Amino acid sequence: MKFFHLSDMHIGKQLHRYSLKEDQEAILWEITDYAWKIHPDAIVIAGDIYDKSTPSAEAVTIFDRFLTGLAEITPKIPILIISGNHDSAERLQYASEILKKNHIYMAGSVPETEGERIRKVILKDEEGEVDFYLLPFMKPSYVRNVFRDNPPESYSEAVKRIIERENIDYDTRRNVLVSHQFYVGDGGEAPKTCDSEVCSVGGIDQVDTAGVAGFDYVALGHLHGAQKVGSEKIRYCGTPLKYSVSECGHHKTLTVVTLKSKKDVLQIEELPLHPIRDVRKKTGTLEEILAGAREEEREDYVSITLTDEIDPYKPREQLERVYSHVLEIRVDNQRTRKKLEETEEEPEVKDPFSAFEDFYREMQGKDMSEEEKKVMEQIFDEVKGE
Repeated sequence: MKFFHLSDMHIGKQLHRYSLKEDQEAILWEITDYAWKIHPDAIVIAGDIYDKSTPSAEAVTIFDRFLTGLAEITPKIPILIISGNHDSAERLQYASEILKKNHIYMAGSVPETEGERIRKVILKDEEGEVDFYLLPFMKPSYVRNVFRDNPPESYSEAVKRIIERENIDYDTRRNVLVSHQFYVGDGGEAPKTCDSEVCSVGGIDQVDTAGVAGFDYVALGHLHGAQKVGSEKIRYCGTPLKYSVSECGHHKTLTVVTLKSKKDVLQIEELPLHPIRDVRKKTGTLEEILAGAREEEREDYVSITLTDEIDPYKPREQLERVYSHVLEIRVDNQRTRKKLEETEEEPEVKDPFSAFEDFYREMQGKDMSEEEKKVMEQIFDEVKGE
């Protein structure tokens, strides 16, 4: 069973003030071209299709064209899609039964009642059947009604228990989980993250990989850097494009997974992706950066750090004559470093509820009443999934 593992396309996203429409269309077309040439047995998309839960009409059109392009390939390639934390489960799951007839399987929501189960798609190859379990992004509160008597208190427990209900045959059948969460390895070893990702303070959203270790492959979405989590078979494929300056060192690829028999070793291949524009960092004096500008970089997205000790004349205007997509201009010299050292203080880290208490006091000129505190405590517990 050979399949593409994609995630975190974030269609509709902007990089600073620049639209990525052209860049996203080009990279999705390259993925479609790979699908025509390789013709995988399936294409798995592990969440965060869109960058916002209410995507623009333009973003929806881009994704529609991508699916249409894939659907034109014959024989038909099954496409398996789950929602991520940036997606709207209801919007993404719209017309799912119609799409199923065209071999496009959508899972927008996790089970929410005792009678519901994780959506399972069974595909076949020469070795037999493979069970794909589609588990969208979830919080403990999403499955509270599934476990009425003893609801899960943590993300890790919620994922583990919702999977355990499926009575999966790990011994004789090949199983693939598609999931969109923040997974950590044995001993709480966290994967590498980027500035473009948001992870909860204190790690309340962490999910232990022990709960998914029985699967033959776990196709993850959520983190933007391609990487394994403790095991080769538990992987983030990363984004197809660079979505922040912190990702400038990434090499974006298309992950191709080959799952043979239960006895054979899993095969992972990473095919290169070629964006229209790269994301780069440049550091130096204004004169050095201007003189060092290579022709092939001039259309790229560029973050610039100037080290001039004396402020240069109209640096942005000069830089924009050379680079067409300047993301930001920072200054790092002895003067700015000294100023930071003089003003730097150790920040006081407070829990969210205490921080809100301080905010309320500053805005209202008084403390919260006991009744107001109870209301806010309920809200914070709901956010944390408790």
